[in-house]
Amino acid sequence: MQRPDDMQQSSGIRYLSPDLLQSLQLTPQEIALSIEHLLLGRQRQQVWNAPKAVITPPDGRYMMATLAAADDPPLLAVKALVLNPDNPQHGLPSINALVTLLDSRSGLPLAILDGNWVTAVRTAGLSAVAAKRLARPDASIAAFIGCGVQAHSHLQAFAALFPLKRIHVFGRGTASRDAFCRSAETMGLAAVASKTAQEAIYDADLIVTSVTLSPQLTPFLNARWLKPGAFVTMTDLAAPWLADSLSALDRIIVDDLEQEASMPKPLVDPALVRGDLTGLVTGDTAGRCTADERSAFVFRGLALGDLAVAGLAYQRACEVCQAL
Repeated sequence: MQRPDDMQQSSGIRYLSPDLLQSLQLTPQEIALSIEHLLLGRQRQQVWNAPKAVITPPDGRYMMATLAAADDPPLLAVKALVLNPDNPQHGLPSINALVTLLDSRSGLPLAILDGNWVTAVRTAGLSAVAAKRLARPDASIAAFIGCGVQAHSHLQAFAALFPLKRIHVFGRGTASRDAFCRSAETMGLAAVASKTAQEAIYDADLIVTSVTLSPQLTPFLNARWLKPGAFVTMTDLAAPWLADSLSALDRIIVDDLEQEASMPKPLVDPALVRGDLTGLVTGDTAGRCTADERSAFVFRGLALGDLAVAGLAYQRACEVCQAL
């Protein structure tokens, strides 16, 4: 392997570009284990996770910052992110972000990472950690509502963890939908472009919703469409789901109860929530209890996940450089 030119170092600070991060080939299993390690460390008070800071200007932009730190490994991660629904009109991704990594003991800066890559991988990693405990282990059919970055990252993660054979896809843009189907087919999966969201969901074991957030979004997904035993991960704040249908779910898990309590508007009715991701991993919160249970993971995004992914990538990149 050639020396990664995109991992430039100046005064001890490295920049990890999207191409370099992709070249590290971190597996979904490694990412999930890194997240689980920090969640367990949180219980031992060796990892700290601050609630998100969010700004929502009236023009539909979504601005967010996250902060998490650990003693093992001794790292601190700060992510700044902007979602602008108008970006695609200018040839830009809807979301752009940057992650800064510091030594959590000295505070010395270590690296800057492309935040779009971290966000995509982290989000799928959080879903994977939840799915390992909430989805049926024999899940073979996955449905994707939305065909963007998160659909692609979740497909990679779930295909590595479950015996997937077929996917159902529903999206607003035929070009992105067809490209996503082709990606799945190159992985040896059958891909079906569904005419409606209900058609995509009704027979699926795993469902991923990643609908782009906007002020004009009207909920159109109904949890009553889910078959017994289905698991759904809602990466879009549950915004496209009809709120009154979520009571059809037997088990709803959020990413962080503490973070939810600090937010002005809950993701879902708090009375429906059974626990959070830390509880699932530590065993304090029960996972799937019956084969027919309908369950969901609803989440805003956990800063600890950004730290887990950014820290793993940074450590792997350092190992690559030392090996050259």
